[in-house]
Amino acid sequence: MLITLHDTPAIQLHPNDDVAIALVPLAAGRQIELAGYAPRLARAIDAGHKFALRPVEPGQPVRRYGQVIGFATHTIAPGDHVHSHNLAVGDMRLDYQIGAEARPVALVPAEQRRTFQGYRRAHGRAGTRNTVAVLGTVNCSAHTVRRIAARARAELLPRFPNVTDVIGIAHHSGCASKTAGYEIEMLRRTLAGFARNPNVAAYLFVGLGCEANQFEDLFASQHDRLGNPRLPPYLGIQDTGGVAATIDEGLRLLEGLLARANQSTREPVPLSELALALQCGGSDGFSGVTANPALGYAVDLLVGQGGTAVLSETPEIYGAEHLLTRRAVSRAVGEKLIERVRWWEEYTSREGFMIDNNPAPGNKAGGLTTIYEKSLGAVAKGGSMPLQAVYEYAEPIDEHGFVFMDTPGYDPVSATGQVAGGCNLIAFTTGRGSCFGFKPAPSIKIATNNTTYERMRGDMDINAGRILEGATIEQVGREIFEKLIAVASGEKSLSEAQDIGEEEFNPWIVGATM
Repeated sequence: MLITLHDTPAIQLHPNDDVAIALVPLAAGRQIELAGYAPRLARAIDAGHKFALRPVEPGQPVRRYGQVIGFATHTIAPGDHVHSHNLAVGDMRLDYQIGAEARPVALVPAEQRRTFQGYRRAHGRAGTRNTVAVLGTVNCSAHTVRRIAARARAELLPRFPNVTDVIGIAHHSGCASKTAGYEIEMLRRTLAGFARNPNVAAYLFVGLGCEANQFEDLFASQHDRLGNPRLPPYLGIQDTGGVAATIDEGLRLLEGLLARANQSTREPVPLSELALALQCGGSDGFSGVTANPALGYAVDLLVGQGGTAVLSETPEIYGAEHLLTRRAVSRAVGEKLIERVRWWEEYTSREGFMIDNNPAPGNKAGGLTTIYEKSLGAVAKGGSMPLQAVYEYAEPIDEHGFVFMDTPGYDPVSATGQVAGGCNLIAFTTGRGSCFGFKPAPSIKIATNNTTYERMRGDMDINAGRILEGATIEQVGREIFEKLIAVASGEKSLSEAQDIGEEEFNPWIVGATM
């Protein structure tokens, strides 16, 4: 796609679209000649927002990307602003066509395979970071976990130059719930997934002692995932003698863990060892035009190298899931994705709200109107490769290629599941300006437009807004691909350089809190 502002102030993304996207702010009364249409704007249109190219009657579908993004709630005339006042979701029947567009992955020849400088692990994929993690089993140990990690960074870490960081993984759960069952097991596999993430060289669990999430039960249920150790390092505050005593004992244990982790050094590792978490937040009307398609191009390059890319945020593929089922490698994969979508429909209905509540006020201010529209832009992050697998939240990601994980759309909760599944790198597109970081997996921020990139230069790693000035999706996609390799090899992303990411651990809690 080639877009240049001196050629046109707006763009129709597909010949079947009923709307065009303003590339710059457009004044009321201006006549726009585009794709054989010449509407006169009824009101001023902000950049990233939509205006009608042709009339649409109430109840009729409105298309963008050649796909339905909603249904007219009032008569829409050519030149009208199309947004929440005249467009809404409705009953839509999607044609899933499972596997219809799945195609074999054309892997790059062996002699052309790329590498990054990573940390080889005895288990699973290689790491892009060499971190030691202190993990809380329950919120009651959160302060102690944080203090152990903070003191270890200040007092111990300088002695171990090959260790990237010491992080404290605390959360707000682990008690006041059932001691067995789906809800607590989801938390346990999330914690175990972080302990065994490729970017974590060693770990220490810290609990209170009387919580519902007993460490012995966590260990029993996650024994295989934790690598079949005889007993992982664990401290219970009640048994150790209180907070101060546990902090002191934690430092003593961490000294040995740091010495072991310090033995690891970077070495060339094939890109097939990368597992990239795909995220978007603060999306706008340009997300599906610039950053997301460019990231999708980078994803195709990574998958061609044998690497893995993990799309997630099930509420943010809603209305676009048929584009993914068509790429499913088997009926079982396609049907599992549909089953997760149906679960979300039932879940949101039970809780008394609609999935369309998902577009946030900032999304709407940026030009996105419905969840269908947001989703159609969001799935572009996933490129064009076949869908190899669908995972539940925080399950171990054992396939290579393009896969999907069922998560909420809330960025910290979603990324927590992906990293627990094994992702060692995050690519995050944003239109409004997210400052998301996530330890222990570095997060690369990709701005959808020049305004956000220039306003937040200290937070945006890549400017995909250049596509609006003539750069191609392929050019920016390759820039993202090279940035992935550089950050995987040790270059700090901008959020990482600001030490952002220790507070974002946020496991999905689906059950009742008693």
